[in-house]
Amino acid sequence: MTHGWFMGTARPRVLAHRGLLTAEDVAHGVVENSFAAVAAAHAAGAEYIESDCHLTVDGTVVLFHDDDLSRVADDPRKVADVTLGELESLLADRGGLITLEQALDSFPRTRFNLDVKAKDAAPEVGRIVAPHADRVLLTSFSDLRRRTALAAAESAAPGMRPATSAGSATIGRVLGALASHSSRLVARALASVDALQVPERYRSLRIVTPRLIAAAHRQNVEVHVWTVNDPRDMRRLVSMGVDGLVTDRADIALEVLQGGNPPPPTP
Repeated sequence: MTHGWFMGTARPRVLAHRGLLTAEDVAHGVVENSFAAVAAAHAAGAEYIESDCHLTVDGTVVLFHDDDLSRVADDPRKVADVTLGELESLLADRGGLITLEQALDSFPRTRFNLDVKAKDAAPEVGRIVAPHADRVLLTSFSDLRRRTALAAAESAAPGMRPATSAGSATIGRVLGALASHSSRLVARALASVDALQVPERYRSLRIVTPRLIAAAHRQNVEVHVWTVNDPRDMRRLVSMGVDGLVTDRADIALEVLQGGNPPPPTP
């Protein structure tokens, strides 16, 4: 049965990577994964927001990508070492902090693709998303973190399961199964996931191929490619049959897929 995260939305899917930042936003100091960035993606028409989850020292799940604050807030401390109040203050003039609960409550029709970045965040992420399981996909590079968050969600709301995409180990098993030409092993590797979210290439290895896409589709698993910002790449990947694009410029992707004239990329 198809999970609710996939139902009733446009395809190919456009996943707004950490929200949306235009050149004007950047000039005004707005940062990724901020309330303003999520709101901008929503205003542009993005049905899906891709974001990341960390845990503050006082136990609040926030949308934040890096382990520390140096790149986004010019502060060397780790997210896990600051309080919610301290993080709110740091991001007040950078688009505003947004917690996971605020994101789900403030954008009730938006689907969220959530990457669990921190081990300690996984149980709380699962608990928070449980009532919203039909519009949440949980993922992580770590299959263990991903499964921990899924288990917490199912424990908090039995019978309601968020969608999920493969972690690195599962993706490795899929690629190995393809290399061995074993349909049985491919099916086994994909049995517990709803999507493969992968880069087109990893170093010298091409990951996204027609063969991978076809194998995934035979198991009713979608293929989403990250991070795709060039309109030519968007068109090429969609023509290959990928089901979704994770992009920093959801506004461009939506225009491209609707056949319009995309705005210029951010310099």
